[in-house]
Formats: sequence, structure tokens, C-alpha cells
Amino acid sequence: MTTDPATRRYARIAGGFYLLSFASIPTLALYGRIHEPDFLTSDASPTPVVVGGLLEIVVALACIGTAVALHPVLRTYGPARALGFVAARVTEATAILVGVAALLTVLTLKRAGEAADAPAVGHALVAFYDANFLLSQGLIPAANALLLGTLLYRSRLVPRALPMIGFVGAALLVASDVGTLFGMWDRLSPLAAIAVVPIAGWELALGVHLVVKGLRPGPTAEPPQSMVSRPPRTASASST
Repeated sequence: MTTDPATRRYARIAGGFYLLSFASIPTLALYGRIHEPDFLTSDASPTPVVVGGLLEIVVALACIGTAVALHPVLRTYGPARALGFVAARVTEATAILVGVAALLTVLTLKRAGEAADAPAVGHALVAFYDANFLLSQGLIPAANALLLGTLLYRSRLVPRALPMIGFVGAALLVASDVGTLFGMWDRLSPLAAIAVVPIAGWELALGVHLVVKGLRPGPTAEPPQSMVSRPPRTASASST
């Protein structure tokens, strides 16, 4: 049993979007200066922050792209979870864009010149970005891994080792974010960085697999009851 061309196309598109989502890796370095207390009053260039914001916008669009591309295939094996995956990815993308808007607002304050309350507002916006990051690129990606991973694991559309990596990564990511919320460590600490590796490995491996090998032919799913055609009524039955 071979995979049909449409499924192969959806898989490659989704895999490409997964790989594109790694465009945000440089943002940690690009946003380094904006976290310094004197950023608003210094002569630091806003260009790195603008570049980082553009990269995060690309990531947000890629998040939506992965879910939209996979949905026509996944809905056959689990309509509710497939729709939940789309909703979670859209939520993740929205949260990322909100975070970018906060940092771009800081740049607006910097360009407007020094005001009495500008530093306090700027620090609050940066703190908001950091808190939003825990949700947009922490807790929500863990939910994505569980929704997509369970679908792929049960349908065997990919080797089961791949979603298992996602399950482990989701658990570690949630534990790391909870520890950060309770002040046990910083989100940029080495421990938090290690906790991100499995979930990043899951998305990278899945993206490569989808591009190179696509999706396996899954088991034939039963159509919803409403889509099952009813047998035509006979003349004798219709007359009664």
C-alpha cells in the first residue's frame, strides 16, 4: 500500500514548515541587548531586535503552516485531536506575535526619546515578553507535541520512536516551565536549556522525516456515521 501523492505533498509542506520554525534560534542573541537596564537610554542599535522580531514572525506563520498542512491527513485518524492541534498551533502563533509586538513597542519608546516613565514601561514590556515566552514557546508546544504525537503514534504514520521523543520532550518542557514560574531557576539557565533539547529534537526529526520520507500509509479509518451512505430504499419499503 503506497501513500497517495496528495498525502506526500502535505507531508513535505508540513516538514518544510517545521524546519522553517527553527529560524528563531538566533533571537536569543539578538534580544540580548534589549534585556539590559540601560537599553532605552543607550545608543544601542535597534536593528538586532527588529531582525529577531521578523524571525519570530516567520516562526509564527510556520506554526500555522504545519497544522494546516497536516490537518487534511490527521482528521481521518482523529478529527477532534486534529482540530485541537490546529487550534493550539494558531494560539501559539498568536502568542508569539503578541510577544514581538511588546518588543517593538520598546523600540518605539526608544525612538521617541527619553521620558520620565519610559525606562519603567520598557522594563515591564520586556518582562511581559519573557513571561509570554513561557507560554508561547514553552507550555503550548508541549500541548502540540501531545496532540500530534498521540495521533501519529496510534496511526503509525511515522515510526513510533518519533512521537515518543515528543512525549518525553513535552514532559521535560512542562517541568522546566513550572520550575521557572516558581522561581526555582531562570528560563535561560543551563537546566532550562537542557530541558528544551528533546522537544526541539522531536520537531527537527519530524520535519526531516516528513520532507525526506513523508507519511506511511496508515490504517483505513472508519468514516464518520454521518458520511456513511445509506442503502437506497426499495419500492416496497417506500410504499409502506
